[in-house]
Amino acid sequence: MRIVLVGCSLALLASACTAAASSSTVANTSSADSTARDSAAHKAHESYVRVINSNNIDSLTSLMTEDVVFLAANAPPIVGKPAVRAWAVDYLKAFKTKWDKPVQEFVVSGDYAFERYKYTSTDTPIGGGKDIVDTGWGLVVYHRDADGTWRVARDAFGPDHPASGK
Repeated sequence: MRIVLVGCSLALLASACTAAASSSTVANTSSADSTARDSAAHKAHESYVRVINSNNIDSLTSLMTEDVVFLAANAPPIVGKPAVRAWAVDYLKAFKTKWDKPVQEFVVSGDYAFERYKYTSTDTPIGGGKDIVDTGWGLVVYHRDADGTWRVARDAFGPDHPASGK
């Protein structure tokens, strides 16, 4: 009987150790996956700023979800990639733009990432004239699509000063 109890105890101990090792491997893999996911999400910010500053509409819209929404101060929401594309085409016909968007906060949660930023934008009129410089705030929601690419799902932004009396 003693041999059976010792044998059972050893079997249970071995089983527990195997489960703990397996659990540790899952935790390490999850941690590594999480780190890679977070890194890719942060790179989405860098890519977004780069394509904004490229002034290339195809590059810009390639980083947007189909249901993207732009929320600009003092303007109605722009909903869906075709609508945002049309708005951006009109904007880029009028201006060459350059944005500096330092991140103030970045949180990744599953397939979503939330970024709070401040910005300085410089718009140079295509037809000539003085540059228009603006400063403000923004909030971007990124979504990791089925292909693994992080894309802009929502971008809300506005000036950090009262509207001018134009």
